[in-house]
Amino acid sequence: MGKLDGKVALVTGASRGIGQAIAEMFAAEGAKVVCAARTVKEGDHQLEGSLERTVANIQAAGGQAIAAAADVSQEDDCNHLVQTAVDAFGPVDILVNNAALNYYIPIVDYPASRWMRAFAVNVHGPFMLSRAVLPAMMEQRSGAIVNISSGAAIGPGRGPYDNRPPRGGTMYGASKAALERFTQGLAEEVYEYGISVTCFSPSQVVPTPGTVFHKLVDGLDDPRGEPPEMMARAALLCASEPCDKITGRVGYSQQLLQEFGWITDGRGRGIEVTGTGYSQI
Repeated sequence: MGKLDGKVALVTGASRGIGQAIAEMFAAEGAKVVCAARTVKEGDHQLEGSLERTVANIQAAGGQAIAAAADVSQEDDCNHLVQTAVDAFGPVDILVNNAALNYYIPIVDYPASRWMRAFAVNVHGPFMLSRAVLPAMMEQRSGAIVNISSGAAIGPGRGPYDNRPPRGGTMYGASKAALERFTQGLAEEVYEYGISVTCFSPSQVVPTPGTVFHKLVDGLDDPRGEPPEMMARAALLCASEPCDKITGRVGYSQQLLQEFGWITDGRGRGIEVTGTGYSQI
């Protein structure tokens, strides 16, 4: 018996990295998975990874999955994506909002078009997809929405500051802080329907094609990093624990896994260092 037997899961950003790991683990736990992203075929993007590869991995392991190309910054794409899931497998039981966009640019140089685009992916997309899956979840009085945040949501605190050049992560941190506030607000709104809404970040930087590209880690085998599978396990926890135990939680992967007894020794954010204000509420 898998933890997600009979469930339909929609995972965005499933072409590589954390989203791929979540999609593959959910399928291994019995879910029928709709893998969504913009990169359908290998080579369509400068980074390694594609929906075709993720779906092939799932099917080779005996799981069920389909690929669905979508730009989650667009309302029509979000609505069509949810309808694609319904047509293929039935109403969505689990939504994982993992897709994200970031540009490391200081605010003084930030093009407004890129700011709007990033917020549309990181905040508006989760809103539009949540809105699209909620009617069916409310009708069946169950469901789980899992939002993936980032350690960037933890601000630098008050000054004075050192004179190191800024990395340009203000936009990304602001969008993820908004996602955390959205999580707790939505969790309260849908609690009476038995729907859990959660949000968590990696406890440590996760080596993925994206974090390697942005030079946040020294490679996919960087020993300082957290394996994508750790994030997938935390997503599974958030998607499978009873609503009363988990809903409204904003936390960190290893913190949650340790608290619920899924691992014994956690490290990083939420354990060794304080998280965001929302994780404390």
